[in-house]
Amino acid sequence: MSSEDYEVIIGLEVHAELSTKTKIFCSCPTTFGAEPNTQVCPVCMAMPGTLPVLNEKVVEYAVKAGLATNCEISRNSKNDRKNYFYPDTPRAYQISQYDKPLCEHGFIEIETSNGKKKIRITRIHIEDDAGKLNHDELGGGSLVDLNRAGVPLIEIVSEPDLRDAEEVEQYLRKLKSILEYIEVSDCKMQEGSYRADVNVSVRKKGDEKLGTRTEMKNMNSFRSITRAIEYEINRQIDVIEDGGKVEQETLRWDDVSGKTFSMRDKEDAQDYRYFPDPDLVAIKLSDEYIENIKNNLPELPESRKQRYLEQYNLSEKDANIITSSKYLSDLFEKAIEVCHNPKAVNNWIISDISRILNETEMDPIEIPFDAHQLGNLVILIDKGTISSSIGKKVLVELFENPREPEEIIKEKGWIQISEEGAIKEVVLKVLEANPQSITDYKNGKDRALGFLVGQAMKETKGKANPQMLNKMFLEELAK
Repeated sequence: MSSEDYEVIIGLEVHAELSTKTKIFCSCPTTFGAEPNTQVCPVCMAMPGTLPVLNEKVVEYAVKAGLATNCEISRNSKNDRKNYFYPDTPRAYQISQYDKPLCEHGFIEIETSNGKKKIRITRIHIEDDAGKLNHDELGGGSLVDLNRAGVPLIEIVSEPDLRDAEEVEQYLRKLKSILEYIEVSDCKMQEGSYRADVNVSVRKKGDEKLGTRTEMKNMNSFRSITRAIEYEINRQIDVIEDGGKVEQETLRWDDVSGKTFSMRDKEDAQDYRYFPDPDLVAIKLSDEYIENIKNNLPELPESRKQRYLEQYNLSEKDANIITSSKYLSDLFEKAIEVCHNPKAVNNWIISDISRILNETEMDPIEIPFDAHQLGNLVILIDKGTISSSIGKKVLVELFENPREPEEIIKEKGWIQISEEGAIKEVVLKVLEANPQSITDYKNGKDRALGFLVGQAMKETKGKANPQMLNKMFLEELAK
C-alpha cells in the first residue's frame, strides 16, 4: 500500500498568550525578556495561603477571540484545576477550564488549493501558562524561571477537520491574523506567544474508526510544523505497513535531524483529575456584556480585504498578502496617508518587503522601520530624487539600520542625476562604447534600447534618472 491509500486526520490545540499588562491571577507584569524571576509574587510562585483573583481583561479578550471566530459565548463558565506535576508548574496543577469553557462551537474559513474550507473550532478556554526551565549546560542541571508562570493564555481547540500540512499552515496563519486584528495577542511566534500542539493520526481510506493519534507539543514555527506533520504522517504509515501499532504518545520534534522523538505516553482527560477550582468564583456573563464586546470588535481581516479590493482596486492576491497580517496592513494604510500612492506602497509590500521577510524568516511585527519612512521612500521616487533601483537599496538600509530615507541617500550619495548635461554626457559615452547596439536598434531590435539604458545605469551606479535616459537615447538614436 502507498500513502495514497491512507487518510490523514489532524486536529490542533493553539495556545496564544494574551496581551494583558498583568498576569491572569495576580498583578505581576507580563513583559517578555525580563531577568529571570523578577516578575513574580507569592501568588504566581504558589506560596501556601495565597489566593488567585481572576483578571477581568482575560475574560474580555477570550470573549473577543470567541466572537471573532464565530463561537457561542457561555453565560455560565468556571475555572478548573488540571493536575499534573512538572518542575516549572509550582502549584503542581494548572488553572484551566474543563467542561464549561468560555467559548464553544465556532469556525474559521481557510483558502486551500481546492478552494474555501470551513474548519470547526471545538472550544476556546482560558488558562495560565507554566514557567520555563533553562537548562544549564555548565552546571549540568536546570534552572526554573517563573516569570512566565501565570501569564494568561487562551487555548483554541479545533475539530479534527484538517487533512494535510498545507491546510494546517493556512489555518494557523488565518487564526494568527484574526488574533492580531482584534489585538488580544501579539502572536510573536519567536517569543512563544503563539504556539501549537499538533495531533496527527492516519487511517486506511474507507475506515470509519479514527487511528491512534500522536501529539507534537509547543511548536512555534510554520516551517517546523509543516516538516513535522509530513514526517509524522510517513512514520505512522510505515509503522502500520510493517504490521506494527501506532502508540498514543507525546512527541518532540527535532528540527536538526528532521525527526520526532517520544517524550511520554499521551495523557487522557481522566489522567488530569480535573475538578472545579474552589478558590475562584464562577464566571457569569450578561447578554449586555457580550453585546458590548461584539459591537466594539475592530475590523477583521476579511472585511479589510474587501475594502482594499473596492477602495484601492487591489488584486485578490495582493489584498490577501497585505491583510494576512495586521502589521503589514497597518503599514500599508499609514504609508498611504504619507505618500497618497496606494499602488506604489502595495508594490513595495508584496514584492521587496515580502521577499526580505521570507528570506530572513522575519515576522511582519519585527519590521524595524515605520510607515512614515516607507511613505517618504515612495515620495522620493515619485519626485525623481532617487530611482526605483536606488529605492531598493534604501529599503535594504531601512531593514538593517532604520532612519529617514533622506538621511540614507545623503549619507550614501545616492541622489538621482537629473541634470540634462550630465545625463547627455553619459548617453554619448555609452553610445560610443556600444556601436553594435546602435546598429541592432536601427535594424528593429528594440531590446537594444533596454541594454543601452542598463549600461548607463551601471555607469552612474543606478543614480541616473531612467526616464530622462530613455528619452535622450531615443533622441540620439533618431539622429
